[in-house]
Amino acid sequence: MTAMESLIGLVNRIQRACTSLGDYGGDNNAFSSLWEALPTVAVVGGQSSGKSSVLESIVGRDFLPRGSGIVTRRPLVLQLHKTDEGQPEYAEFLHLPKRRFTDFDVVRREIEEETNRITGRTKQISPIPIHLSIYSPNVVNLTLIDLPGLTKVAIEGQSDSIVEDIENMVRSYVEKPNSIILAISPANQDIATSDAIKLAREVDPTGERTFGVLTKLDLMDKGTNALDVLEGRAYRLQQPWVGVVNRSQADINKSVDMIAARRRERDYFDSSPDYGHLASKMGSEYLAKLLSKHLESVIRARIPSITSLINKSIDELESELDHLGRPIAMDAGAQLYLILELCRAFDRIFKEHLDGGRPGGDRIYGVFDNQLPAAFKKLPFDRYLSLQNVKKVVSEADGYQPHLIAPEQGYRRLIEGALQYFRGPAEASVDAVHYVLKELVRKSIGETEELKRFPTLQSELAAAVNEALERFRDDSKKTTLRLVDMEASYLTVEFFRKLPQEMEKGGNLAASTKGGNPAASTKGGNPSASAEDRYSEGHFRRIASNVSSYINMVSETLRNTIPKAVVYCQVREAKRSLLNSFYTQVGKEGRPLLQLLDEDPTMMERRQQYAKRLELYKAARDEIDSVSFVR
Repeated sequence: MTAMESLIGLVNRIQRACTSLGDYGGDNNAFSSLWEALPTVAVVGGQSSGKSSVLESIVGRDFLPRGSGIVTRRPLVLQLHKTDEGQPEYAEFLHLPKRRFTDFDVVRREIEEETNRITGRTKQISPIPIHLSIYSPNVVNLTLIDLPGLTKVAIEGQSDSIVEDIENMVRSYVEKPNSIILAISPANQDIATSDAIKLAREVDPTGERTFGVLTKLDLMDKGTNALDVLEGRAYRLQQPWVGVVNRSQADINKSVDMIAARRRERDYFDSSPDYGHLASKMGSEYLAKLLSKHLESVIRARIPSITSLINKSIDELESELDHLGRPIAMDAGAQLYLILELCRAFDRIFKEHLDGGRPGGDRIYGVFDNQLPAAFKKLPFDRYLSLQNVKKVVSEADGYQPHLIAPEQGYRRLIEGALQYFRGPAEASVDAVHYVLKELVRKSIGETEELKRFPTLQSELAAAVNEALERFRDDSKKTTLRLVDMEASYLTVEFFRKLPQEMEKGGNLAASTKGGNPAASTKGGNPSASAEDRYSEGHFRRIASNVSSYINMVSETLRNTIPKAVVYCQVREAKRSLLNSFYTQVGKEGRPLLQLLDEDPTMMERRQQYAKRLELYKAARDEIDSVSFVR
């Protein structure tokens, strides 16, 4: 095998590597770009043009489905790999990577079944390609793409758009600048009506990358020939025209051996009075060699860009492997170090969410700035401090002895009862912050790329962290409720000491009508008026007003202190000691750390595939370097 033949084989292997993880036709990354940069041969022709027979002649095997109508209903990416003489022939499908096919009748059936798997047993088409590799000493290194035959009329069972759909699919392959077009046309039809040539002319008007193939030369009317086409007078291409003679239907039915069919083809051209002078440049064997030689020149011209894309692919693969992580060490110390590194990566992302480097932490401020004040406003103080309820509470507090001057016990009971309403918003604030922290933990675990390969570690870490958050919530609830209870346990005396003076200044007390102070009403004034005032509606309204003012003062205090308590007990602790208990569990002597590093099998397989591809690309780069200057 020559150096350049080896390079073409290498290009085939690179193309296969590009498709092994679904990169072909995927996102616009270096892998799919590399696939697109590598030259391929797109086989185009109308229905019944002999397209399948040409491909089978190049391969030297019967392996393609046959029949009437549209037989090729999905693109077939056919990669031919030349092996050493004496090596067995076999085929492999990309969708069945661990199975080798040595019976090519089974290959044909698998193509049919894989086609039906996507399209169903209908006559519809699908753009999803089938990838088939054939390894044989009897082929040349090539990548051929067999495309559905172009048609002009939809038949029964096909959608009205089938003609346009097929043309669009074929066009998507042949319009790529690195695509070599193998345009198949039957010789017994006017070349001006050839579907393949018509499409090739549109996407390759100069004919630079189009190879014309004439089939069915042996079926032309007697006295006619195709020399005008083969010699480039009827339609000129920059690449030569090649005539082939395929097996007849009778030969196919009799399963005539391909080797025998190739010999008959050579005999036909050697003995033909019309084509004898072109015999050395006719036939399927010559066509395969011609395409291979052309690929050599194309690859040689594109070696710099291919090398650049391979280098880019290598960089992306190494980056992917870094994300996936390297294989796990068996040393316990190294395993513990890895676990701690993963925990630190998670903790860093979690703190970024809290501190504003990533979104989410602002929701905690929203709890304090919106939710807590709104909850305070909704508390039913209007109903609680209604005239009827104030009378009831004050009267019950007095018992059988009515209050003499001021209903102090009534005040205390009203305030204590009112302050209990603050417990609900306080607890709700604690719970709201708890749920925000839990959500940030979930997001942070999901955003820690290094953790994705270890589902067991993820679940145990999440369980330990959420358990810590529950403890922080319990502590926070106790603290915030203590704040409320503290307000109820000791009232601000100064507030009430100021009330008589303020009422006096404002004329709110009955005694103020005499220009004195509250005590004056018990001296020279009318005691009955004072007694009446103590049991009038105005008296109870003043009590309600005074209690309401006190509650408003406490509300302002709690609005400031509850967020402080919640942040201190939950947010601060989450930032400071979220992972402490988990570290304690991990550090326990005898803990089997490898169980925590039980890697996801799909991630392991993906790493192995990336590693294999990386090895191939590096080998490809070295091999390209070794042959790039070969002449």
